[in-house]
Amino acid sequence: MKRGFYTIMGAQFFSSLADNALLIAAIAQLLELDGPAWMIPLLKFFFTVSYVALAAFVGAFSDAFPKGRVMFITNGIKIVGCIMLFFVGYVQFVGIPEYALVLAAYAVVGFGAAAYSPAKYGILTELLPASKLVIANGWIEGLTVVSIILGTVLGGALISPRVASALIAIDIPHIDTGIETPAESAIVVIVGLYFIAAIFNLFIPDTGARYARQQHNPFLLVRDFYVCLVTLWKDKLGQISLAVTTLFWGAGATLQFIVLKWAESHLGLPLDKGAILQGVTAVGIAIGAAMAARLIPLKRSLDTLPAGVVMGTFVVVMIFVSSMPLVYALLVFMGALAGFFVVPMNALLQHRGYVLLSAGHSIAVQNFNENVSILVMLAIYASMIKADLHVNVIIVIFGAFVALTMLAIILRHRYNQSRGDSLHLIGMKTSVKRGFP
Repeated sequence: MKRGFYTIMGAQFFSSLADNALLIAAIAQLLELDGPAWMIPLLKFFFTVSYVALAAFVGAFSDAFPKGRVMFITNGIKIVGCIMLFFVGYVQFVGIPEYALVLAAYAVVGFGAAAYSPAKYGILTELLPASKLVIANGWIEGLTVVSIILGTVLGGALISPRVASALIAIDIPHIDTGIETPAESAIVVIVGLYFIAAIFNLFIPDTGARYARQQHNPFLLVRDFYVCLVTLWKDKLGQISLAVTTLFWGAGATLQFIVLKWAESHLGLPLDKGAILQGVTAVGIAIGAAMAARLIPLKRSLDTLPAGVVMGTFVVVMIFVSSMPLVYALLVFMGALAGFFVVPMNALLQHRGYVLLSAGHSIAVQNFNENVSILVMLAIYASMIKADLHVNVIIVIFGAFVALTMLAIILRHRYNQSRGDSLHLIGMKTSVKRGFP
């Protein structure tokens, strides 16, 4: 791998580490402000809205400048959102409860993340040949999963009574830090992580990739985005990989909150301990991602689809498990299945998107679909919580949905094969890429 790839990995690691720790800190802040339980999954909802609302614009923004510069700017937006979270308890707006301000500040962090994403993934297709995309995605996903593990554990540790008390007790002579709660002390540490990510961003190399002058008219940008969206969904390989990644990220975001709720009601674990279970699942994803990177070449990427059906089936097993060793084993196994099928799908989608569109535009289309899925699934989950459905019922519905949807995708792929749409397209050299002037 080129040296610039490792710089990208460093930037991604610290940015993702901060993102995942911040989610736990934001949940803690909502609880400190006595926000209703159904608002907790809305944190991710508000974070994700920007991915959908800005989808038509962030691809063009990503392709208009060197990717490292885009990552630096958008990482700065995340820092602004963190600072807003810190001051939620100190700013009052008439008629607006404080916990609603938490959602608004977290949405700013999501705004930065939405603009950051096309650059961090798009640069891989600029920097590396198609033959290395599965390996690169395996490394990126594996490192991202490590950051998820450490980030969720770090977030849980930062809000734990012992660590939070030590941070709050730090005294700087002649300066009132204003740190009074565990959530506030955690947010200060997390801002520091975003600054480290920003330093890595400064050293990401310019790949030299340049695209046609990007459109500035918002109506034309929306039109071009629609063309990109239709192009990728009409492509036989694009539609399968896009469907899988769309399902995976919607299901993954929802599973984060299901695990926290399950840990509380089924296992009797508080938030800081439940966060560790999210990390356990991420360990499995890292294992599955590493196996896929080692064993699955790009041309065999669709062979991993049955793992998604098995994963959805095993989600239902959660309601029967209460012994902690079995809990850990189940979560690792589920995570491994998820990592094993999503890494090849990401690589396939990136390759087809780069061939048909451009690096930034293809990732923007991918983000749009994945985050619409997250919004819909989180909204349904929040509605289930508000309706007071038992977590076991939610788990069964969720697992059955994932398994049946993956089965439908497999059947669609076999139908495409029966019509002669084979995997030779993966290796096609002809580009129908658009410049999107």
